Amino acid sequence: MVARMNKLKAGLLALCCLVSLGLGSELASAESAAPSYNYSYWGNNVAAPSAYEAVTLITGASAGAGGFKNPQDLQVTSDQQTYVMDTGNNRFVVLDQDYRMVTAVDSFQLNGKSEQFNNPQGIYVTQQKEVYVADTGNKRIVHFDNKLNAIGVIEAPKSELLPANFEFQPVRVAVDQADRIYVMSAGVFDGFMEFSADGVFKSFTGANRVRVDAVEYFWKSISTKAQREQMVMYTPTEFTNLDINHEGFLYATNGDEFGDPIKKLNAQGADILRREGYYKPVGDLMYNTRSGGAPRLIDIDVSDSEMYSVLDASRGRIFTYNGDGYLMYIFGGIGNRLGEFNTPVAIEHSGDDILVLDQALGEITLFQTTEYGRLLNSAVRSYYSGDEEAAYRQFSEVVNLNANMEYAYAGIGKAYLRKGEYKEAAAYFKRSMDRSNYSKAFLLYRKEVLRGQFSTIMTAAVALVILWLGLRMYRSMKARKKVELH
Repeated sequence: MVARMNKLKAGLLALCCLVSLGLGSELASAESAAPSYNYSYWGNNVAAPSAYEAVTLITGASAGAGGFKNPQDLQVTSDQQTYVMDTGNNRFVVLDQDYRMVTAVDSFQLNGKSEQFNNPQGIYVTQQKEVYVADTGNKRIVHFDNKLNAIGVIEAPKSELLPANFEFQPVRVAVDQADRIYVMSAGVFDGFMEFSADGVFKSFTGANRVRVDAVEYFWKSISTKAQREQMVMYTPTEFTNLDINHEGFLYATNGDEFGDPIKKLNAQGADILRREGYYKPVGDLMYNTRSGGAPRLIDIDVSDSEMYSVLDASRGRIFTYNGDGYLMYIFGGIGNRLGEFNTPVAIEHSGDDILVLDQALGEITLFQTTEYGRLLNSAVRSYYSGDEEAAYRQFSEVVNLNANMEYAYAGIGKAYLRKGEYKEAAAYFKRSMDRSNYSKAFLLYRKEVLRGQFSTIMTAAVALVILWLGLRMYRSMKARKKVELH
């Protein structure tokens, strides 16, 4: 009887432990942020420290502007004012550095008439703080000066490049330092529409290539005209967003899941994005239908030192790359915790902080760097500016925090390479699996060794030649003596 009671007590104790462990793990799961990870050289998912952490939520109510309704876009200026495209309320709202409302624009005077927005989708603020709004429902771009007075409008253009039934539906806009205006219009597959500073349509730029299925192309080639009309028409994919850097290069995301979903376009519309990393910049490498399917990149924001971040709507992830195309870090997610989103639509940098706009919840999540993120950003900036000593020091600290960060080893190797220390550079490139740079460092090291040992090598070579000549002369004399004796 006593033994049975002891067994019962032991069973109850074990059950209590299991319940407490289960509750503890559930609470830990509920409180912890989404796991941070990166991809190795082999394309495997590896753990990584968090580079950014969510610190607060910014809503229209907390900013003193009333609730945001279906917001679609945001822009941050160099003096860290934030412009929010509050689409559902047909207005844009300006917030100060503390994310408090400065002003809201929902109506304006244009040519002596009072005007309002109709389902505006995109906003862009120039360095001079002039504002361009993609007023989608009214089929126009509205231009405001830095005092937020409307000073111009771009409406549906007339051009031989456009079909007769063309409908102008601008959804995003960007402006370079020469005041060229780039517009992303819904239903346009020919690239971005380029307008001059005075609003005259010039051309299309950066059209995506058509992807053709070989089997269907064969059937089309042998089909009748009536049959071909029933088949799928091949059209290029649409862009999903754009940004522009201080040099005037357009960075764009598009829905091309089989090609390059991120592009950097020059003035001729050619893609010049560097893709020198272990794999192309595409967002997640591994995914399944349960976790949201293929990445759907819907926004891009260019930071300093050629770093850029892209937003994946499928999983709410933010992917940041350096100018060479190496993946630096990943954070964010879909969910209900701080740092996760419901329907993310836009991303912007504010200094080193990152803002992500959630359309469905009408709120902005503010992310700030962790120690790891600050070190990695600083290391990339140091290398970009040519400060090898600082880059070496900072990349070394990154490796101490994350031994899985293969790119950091490559960064150390590049710092050594720039300093002319080729042997050390080759060792780090080998560790980072950077074959091209390893080959370069090894060849330079071999050349350096040969140059340094040139006098020794030449002395040895001359000595060997003299020795060889001496032996030949000795053998010749010996052979001659033998002949004389006989």
